[in-house]
Amino acid sequence: MQLLSLMRKTGNFDVFAHIPFVKSGSRWILFKQKSSGGRRPKKKIYHRVYELDKVMDSGKKPSLILQLKSIIQSQKHQYLLLRDLEKQVGFVQKWNFMAIMEKYPSIFHVGGGKRELPFVSLTEKAKKIAGEEAEVRKLMESMLVRNLRKLLMMSVDCRVPLEKIEFIQSELGLPQDFKNALIPKYPEYFSVKDLNGRAYLHLENWDSSLAVTAREERLARLGEFQTGCSGKKVKISKDGNFLGRFAFKVCFPSGFRPNMSYLDELEKWQRLEFPSPYLNARRFDTADPRARKRVVAVLHELLSLSMEKRLTSAQIDAFRSEYFLPSKLLLCMIKHHGIFYITNKGARSTVFLKEAYDGSNLMDKCPLLLFNDKFIGLIGRRYISLDDGVHSPHSLT
Repeated sequence: MQLLSLMRKTGNFDVFAHIPFVKSGSRWILFKQKSSGGRRPKKKIYHRVYELDKVMDSGKKPSLILQLKSIIQSQKHQYLLLRDLEKQVGFVQKWNFMAIMEKYPSIFHVGGGKRELPFVSLTEKAKKIAGEEAEVRKLMESMLVRNLRKLLMMSVDCRVPLEKIEFIQSELGLPQDFKNALIPKYPEYFSVKDLNGRAYLHLENWDSSLAVTAREERLARLGEFQTGCSGKKVKISKDGNFLGRFAFKVCFPSGFRPNMSYLDELEKWQRLEFPSPYLNARRFDTADPRARKRVVAVLHELLSLSMEKRLTSAQIDAFRSEYFLPSKLLLCMIKHHGIFYITNKGARSTVFLKEAYDGSNLMDKCPLLLFNDKFIGLIGRRYISLDDGVHSPHSLT
């Protein structure tokens, strides 16, 4: 009645034209229309992989320990005055590091007194293990040089801004001073040149033997190149995996149940041929399905070149122009959630290569990661290497 009175006073019946009324005797009654009965579109769910989320959570303290170790080792006298800690890590992070020092006296020794400024250094036991890092770095060098060459070979001009290499240097396993200690040692492979006021790392020569992806190497080990060329009709399995030379290893999350139409589409995609990530991206039409599948292969290879087979979204996005990656890169990785996993755990979103992990454990660890495990073992935590089973913290000696 209030609505009808307002309509009479204003004389404007059009304002309320969208409100449905029916007349019953002398009264107007608001009539509620029934819906058409159509179902709501099913909400899309991004299934979490809790084992990979756990990797981010469990890695926070070891990361701080290793960072503090590196800071102490970089000091001239192998100790750090506590008053200088804030300069190194910032005001907020300083308190996290202070807590680490207090919690792990087996690794960090805090000294100083009335006449001496408070400082932190490594304990004798920690120094002994830390002394092994130089030898591990030597073992890593040939692998680092190889991976750095492959990284440049994937770029369209065989060059990458030096600042972008620095952005992922820790993830690649490169030493802090790689620009002065590593690059000049290999003038036959690398050179640093200035272009428009920006320093670029250039590839000096192309090596076709390196233009083989980690995916292709895995298939070759399993003998699946031959399977894909045998001419036999091979059906995709319910877990999304397919034996073929252009197929990717797929690891669906436990809560995901693909139906037959999804598997049929996935089989078509797994069978689809695509050009190598080491071929120049300028040669391909970005709208071509083969070129789009090639983007997945580039992301797969980039993650494979990192030590822990994971990079932050920002780090991947930094190589967009060098690798001709699409603007909707995040959607591409979400679409292929059987290959990549994106977690928001931690300060930044991180992309995992799922096939590299068995639960929360990285299956193939380089010498530097094994060394880090050994150093972290000083806190009493055991670590697992899937190749060798469970080890005590000092079993790498």
